[in-house]
Amino acid sequence: MSEHVTIVEVGPRDGLQARKDPVATAARIGLVEHLRRAGARRIEVGAFVAPDRVPRMADTAEVMAAVGSRERDGDMVLVANRRGLDQAMENGARAIAVFTAASDAFAEKNIGRAVAASLERFSPLVTAAREAGVFVRGYISTITDCPYSGEVPPGDVAPVARALFEMGCDEIALGETLGKATPRRIAAVVGAVARHVPLDALAAHFHDTYGMGIANVAEALRLGIRTVDAAAGGLGGCPFAPGASGNVATEDVLFMLEGEGYTTDLSLEQLLDAVAFIEHDMDIRPTSRVYKARRGG
Repeated sequence: MSEHVTIVEVGPRDGLQARKDPVATAARIGLVEHLRRAGARRIEVGAFVAPDRVPRMADTAEVMAAVGSRERDGDMVLVANRRGLDQAMENGARAIAVFTAASDAFAEKNIGRAVAASLERFSPLVTAAREAGVFVRGYISTITDCPYSGEVPPGDVAPVARALFEMGCDEIALGETLGKATPRRIAAVVGAVARHVPLDALAAHFHDTYGMGIANVAEALRLGIRTVDAAAGGLGGCPFAPGASGNVATEDVLFMLEGEGYTTDLSLEQLLDAVAFIEHDMDIRPTSRVYKARRGG
């Protein structure tokens, strides 16, 4: 039997949060609906964070209500503090994510405190969410490189992953924020983290700035990770990571997985329809190779 890979679609949140131009609420809702039709079961639909810092996520409650997130275990929202957690739970979130980094410089720029302090902040949030029966993901950004302090040693990532896992996170997403790592460096990080966190609790979250996204996903799969984040159309970019481009494109990941004999829940043709919606209805140009090849973009 072929091995199954879970794709977590992060386009509606991570893919849109850094957009300079406004994104209509109806467009975000439409994107989620298209992704659902393509078979996406786990979707990061939004974030409850400070609207003055990340204005594109200010309508997350409206999006959740419109797409029926209360009834869906796989709809996930990012939260930054207790207020965000309360908002998420008030709106029926059944899965949340908290986020830190392996680099103090990035954590301070992104969430206003060093890594250790961020873990102290998140511990009671994770406990409260778990007690309410809410699934919790812990993101770790800058697992190989920080835009402010440079290269990040694997030994700096492992204790952060261990702390998140021990505080109760169900899943740890390893975020290669700048998209410049090669498979060798990804292997070093996964190897260091896997000494403390089971592989089945890890997710690969890679960006494609240097064209290494698919190669790094393939390496993560070789190492035993079976949950992969991706954004339809290659949407993305981090507001706190200058120069970082989009996430690895969902359709590129799916094409590779199908070619290598893995199974997923997604339909490539319907996923390409979702990417066409991004291009024609949201006026955002997709960057993915498969979309350009199949649809002549």
